[in-house]
Amino acid sequence: MSSSPATSTLDQLDTPCLILDETRMTRNIERLAAIMRAHGVGLRPHLKTPKSIEVAHRVMSGPRGPAAVSTLQEAEQFAAAGITDLLYAVGVTPAKLDRVLALRRAGADLTVVVDNPEAAGALARRAAQEGEAIPALIEIDCDGHRAGVQPQDTAALLEIGRILHGAGCLRGVMTHAGESYGCRSLDAIAAMAEQERRAAVDCARSLRAAGLPCPVVSVGSTPTAHFARSLEGVTEVRAGVYVFFDLVMAGLGVCGVQDIAATVLTTVIGHQREKGWILVDAGWMAMSRDRGTASQPVDQAYGLVCDIDGEVLPDLLLAETNQEQGIIRLRPGSRRALPDLPIGARLRIMPNHACATCAQHDAYEVVRAGSRAVVARWSRFRGW
Repeated sequence: MSSSPATSTLDQLDTPCLILDETRMTRNIERLAAIMRAHGVGLRPHLKTPKSIEVAHRVMSGPRGPAAVSTLQEAEQFAAAGITDLLYAVGVTPAKLDRVLALRRAGADLTVVVDNPEAAGALARRAAQEGEAIPALIEIDCDGHRAGVQPQDTAALLEIGRILHGAGCLRGVMTHAGESYGCRSLDAIAAMAEQERRAAVDCARSLRAAGLPCPVVSVGSTPTAHFARSLEGVTEVRAGVYVFFDLVMAGLGVCGVQDIAATVLTTVIGHQREKGWILVDAGWMAMSRDRGTASQPVDQAYGLVCDIDGEVLPDLLLAETNQEQGIIRLRPGSRRALPDLPIGARLRIMPNHACATCAQHDAYEVVRAGSRAVVARWSRFRGW
């Protein structure tokens, strides 16, 4: 994956396409880096959001990492670019161990995740068969959000730990407070961060008390990373969407809409004036079907509408989407007049979920604050 120099402006690009404001992105990266420095804890950025070599090098602390990924496709792409300190942060299955071993033999320090004795046993047997340790973290379910060992189930934790340690594979524990996305205040996010930290640290303590090694204690989500009050006992924090932010994060109070760095550029293609509709060429294929703000106090439909320079147009929402067309209208209850946006006018849509929206596109058209010039085109990859 490579970047290319600027050849156009926002007025000239084919739409719909993905715009990345490098100025906002850099500010977001620096904000969390400063928070981690204050805590004295390492940051392992999750690259599932950008899936871009160029973004990876701007967010990591070193040229080889550390970083986290959600797919082996990501691991392979990043490892080929020299990013080799990687955590595959999704439970590994036996069928994927061939690719894991290939990556490790090619020089990647790739760690995997398990959360049950069956997966741990398959991993340990394969490691013994190959005569090569495959480092693994035990996933802890800190909040009932997804996979993981229950923090209070010490017997299961130790069983998995002993299986892994017997094959030289045990590297530590990890957890992810996905329920932080449902919090309704910053105090609630801070409380969730402590719940996340406590679950991981307590499980690490249990492993060590049983004579098992636990050098890595890995936690993190974008909300908890920003508002944790203590990270005592944690060795690294993972976060991903903070690089771009999105409307879900803004709805939580983790960022403001002025921090959202990734938007979709679209063009006005028609009107249904009697219905109060403005039609654009960005449908759900460009935006994704994610409606993450629907459960928040302010529902942003399929996205906030901005002008071509990224300034929010008050009360305008991408209210409905078809495959390749979107319908813009005023927010319900608004008394504003629908703006006069002629055919061909360019707009930018802020997404609910940056990971999902970016996944619809093959590249970022990179701009900087105060300019419509496209300074670079950064490729991104998809697939598993």
